[in-house]
Amino acid sequence: MRRLPPTLALGLAALLAATPAAVATDSAKNTGTRNSYGTKATYVPGQNPRTYQRPPAGFTPVFTENVSRHGSRSATDGEDADLVLALWQRAKAAGALTAKGRQFGPRVQALQEAMSTVGYGDLSGRGKREIQDTAVRMEQRLPGLFKQIAGAKEKIDIVSSGQGRAVDSTNLYAAALTGTDSALKPLIGPTRTDVDLLYFHKAAGGAAYRDYIANDQRLASTLNSLTDQPTTHRAARDVLKKLFKGAFVDQLSDDDRVAAATAVYNLYAIAPAMSDESPGGKGWGMERFIGKRDAAWFGYLSDVEDFYEKGPGFTGSDITYKMADVLLDDFFKQVEAKRAGTGDLGAELRFTHAEEIIPLAALMGLPGSTKGATAERPYTYTDNAWRGASVAPLGSNVQWDVFRKGGTYLVRMLYNEKETAFKAGCRPIAEGSTFYKLDELERCFGRTNGAS
Repeated sequence: MRRLPPTLALGLAALLAATPAAVATDSAKNTGTRNSYGTKATYVPGQNPRTYQRPPAGFTPVFTENVSRHGSRSATDGEDADLVLALWQRAKAAGALTAKGRQFGPRVQALQEAMSTVGYGDLSGRGKREIQDTAVRMEQRLPGLFKQIAGAKEKIDIVSSGQGRAVDSTNLYAAALTGTDSALKPLIGPTRTDVDLLYFHKAAGGAAYRDYIANDQRLASTLNSLTDQPTTHRAARDVLKKLFKGAFVDQLSDDDRVAAATAVYNLYAIAPAMSDESPGGKGWGMERFIGKRDAAWFGYLSDVEDFYEKGPGFTGSDITYKMADVLLDDFFKQVEAKRAGTGDLGAELRFTHAEEIIPLAALMGLPGSTKGATAERPYTYTDNAWRGASVAPLGSNVQWDVFRKGGTYLVRMLYNEKETAFKAGCRPIAEGSTFYKLDELERCFGRTNGAS
């Protein structure tokens, strides 16, 4: 969530009127849930693998591919901790700490030290385990495929965005696979970097998107109006008054209160990702310093930013997710190469970031990512299913498993390891089935003769 303090946005009365009551009501219903962590939510597999549907008789796995966000990590920098600790020191000198406030400073200092030790933006112990466990479950889900890969000496290609935590994730994933079957080790090539494919929001293909983020006035006005509400200022006061005495909080400007409360929220949101590094591995207890209702509100504000900047965004515009077509195209190309006999891969494994997973989910129409927002009906939890914690938690992934019988190829999609239907208009092989013919997916996604 961005740390810049909000500015008042005038002339958007309809937006302001439509939002506070609706979101506050929904936040109250969802307090204490993982939604309050937004895209910093830690990874949880979406389904027990024992409940997966069996492929139709005669179909055997011949290929698998995925794209995965890196695992849980530390904060990307120490700015939030620096901000709140500076304020905490001022309050301490003024004798303005509450009982919880006195506990808060040392807790933040310890969390900051742990993140610095891990390395800002680097995988935490939990993040490493998330990636390794996902790899092991992939192998357990498709034992016949990996036995075939080893026997036929097919290649396993691993590719990353080139960013440290994504590179580390690829290496951990590969090592976990070879840990399950050492025969796979010589088949896994060195990690490749493909910025255009897996960091497209910063590559040439993302130029129009970056202009939208920097210069689109509708975006700026909408984010400001949804952020700078009375509920935000109330929540900011509530957060700070748990830590600092009221008179001290009242001396701060509105913008400073929001900025400080946002920093407290950001530390709350990242703390579960750092659970392994907490004292005794028991967690940091940051939820003690922010009320459930306030965490839910700031979690909503974090989702607002991601929804409009990376997700479905404004109805009638695909600027936030059109650039993900390069990644969806690669999914199809890999399966089509397997069908044509022109590829020598048994698996294609990709590692990237939320900035790529969120647009891909919107482009594919994955659950929760099917509905944009209009000026008259802005994004709220009440009337839109998009939640960062579900769409792109840390370690989130999209996987296609491919099965063949004769000349027929079937594809099953797992989204965060949950069997997931393809978008509306794509017809599975039978009602309720999670298996789709490849040529049906090509039709559904508008590909012709194996090309997009």
